[in-house]
Amino acid sequence: MPRFRPYEHLRRAADFQAVYDRRRSAANGILVVYARENGMAYSRVGLSVSKKFGSAVRRNRIRRLLREAYRLSKEELPTGYDFVLVPRPRDDYALGDIRESLGKLVKQAVKKIEKDAQEPKPAEEPT
Repeated sequence: MPRFRPYEHLRRAADFQAVYDRRRSAANGILVVYARENGMAYSRVGLSVSKKFGSAVRRNRIRRLLREAYRLSKEELPTGYDFVLVPRPRDDYALGDIRESLGKLVKQAVKKIEKDAQEPKPAEEPT
């Protein structure tokens, strides 16, 4: 059974900011996934649940569901990326729905990163 190891967590604000600055994301009605390459042999995940969700009890439940969805899906997800998972406000969250969304959205975000890597960058004109 896969585990969610401590080194797989994004913890520092600078790590979160680096993922947000890269601006590669995918979203649906349940979740927003931000992604960037990390150059490591494993992926790392950060969770961001805003106070718009209500009480700490509710926010922590959503965090637990997100962690569990990642833990159960990580064998199927690409490695070498940092992900930040941001849930969208809803009334109900089911583990199966989160897991399905996570898999699709991570693959979409990674596809955007790979597409950007293949496109040639325009040369800057000397001034």
